[in-house]
Amino acid sequence: MAEAKGTLAEYARGLKRRPVILTRRGKPVAALVSVEHEDWESISLATNPQFMAIIERSRARQAAEGGIPIAEVRRRLGLPKLRRGR
Repeated sequence: MAEAKGTLAEYARGLKRRPVILTRRGKPVAALVSVEHEDWESISLATNPQFMAIIERSRARQAAEGGIPIAEVRRRLGLPKLRRGR
């Protein structure tokens, strides 16, 4: 970070090519990445540690216990059974 010479605007223009990784003593501490094709909600959730913890707990539970078959989900929601395609 101490060697950064350009303005933030100059670095932002370069993000179309690749992310800019900021380091301190050779270790990454931050990244500047393009969000040109993202929405604020996705960015906010993806960078929210509490939300990411919920996702990780959910993934661990699914891996340990398995999921619910779609037929059961439809039954619980009162939806008709899916008909098989031809």
